[in-house]
Amino acid sequence: MLLSRVRTGLLAVAVAVSAMVMSGGGSAVASDRAYLALGDSVVFGYITHDVPAYANPANFIGYPDYVGRALNLSTTNASCAGEASGGFQDLTGNDNGCRFYRAHWPLHVAYTGTQLAFATHFLKTHPKTRLVTLGIGANDAFILQRTCTTQECLLAGLSAMSENVGAILGAIRQAGYEGVLAVVNYYSLDYADPTQVAGTQLLNHFVTASAAAHHAIVVDEYTAFGNAAAAAGGHTCFAGLLNGDPSVDLACDVHPSQTGQQLLAQTIDNAYFKAISESGNE
Repeated sequence: MLLSRVRTGLLAVAVAVSAMVMSGGGSAVASDRAYLALGDSVVFGYITHDVPAYANPANFIGYPDYVGRALNLSTTNASCAGEASGGFQDLTGNDNGCRFYRAHWPLHVAYTGTQLAFATHFLKTHPKTRLVTLGIGANDAFILQRTCTTQECLLAGLSAMSENVGAILGAIRQAGYEGVLAVVNYYSLDYADPTQVAGTQLLNHFVTASAAAHHAIVVDEYTAFGNAAAAAGGHTCFAGLLNGDPSVDLACDVHPSQTGQQLLAQTIDNAYFKAISESGNE
């Protein structure tokens, strides 16, 4: 497995991003202070809830909430739990639970098309957007875990995912967006497990491979979580960075706790300030 031994039920709705024609709050976004967050369930802020809680997306707080607050930006979080890189671009593309989620419960913003269609429309109507973050790829890995039996299958699937990420970044730039574009990589679920570390590093290689070609920065959450987990012997779960209570069941799920989400946000904040400093823009 690329990322970890986790509860099977949690893999199905694991990491997500989705996008759309925004309802309600879209008109309130300040055109020169906008932040667009794209991706999967990590971005969405997914945590395990009783089903009734899914009806209110405000129950899910992800790093975009913290980033927007820290940078004084108006956050539009278009993510969807279970989104994979193919489904991000095409409603018939590969999917790990986003379409099921969308069919039953609301996202942070409402849309009927793909996340990519929403993103490009948003950027064309908010040309002074300050920041776009993309967190996508882990759901592709989960699908490959279930379907591949050979190394060749795995590498071919990761290569296809990498091409999809490149196409997404290219479409964002083609929409006229010239601001800070950040690809957010993934943390390891257990830095003390060499297999998990190698799998996460492999995934991140393919996720970030096309970033430079599209003038996107890479936000290194892998290293940030690794540093934070060091005090717990490298165990991301025991460090309190993942959802779950290891003192009770010795296990966590794949999603960040609020402590983890805040660390993700801080790492993005730092990368954003570095990018604008190097560019000479405010």
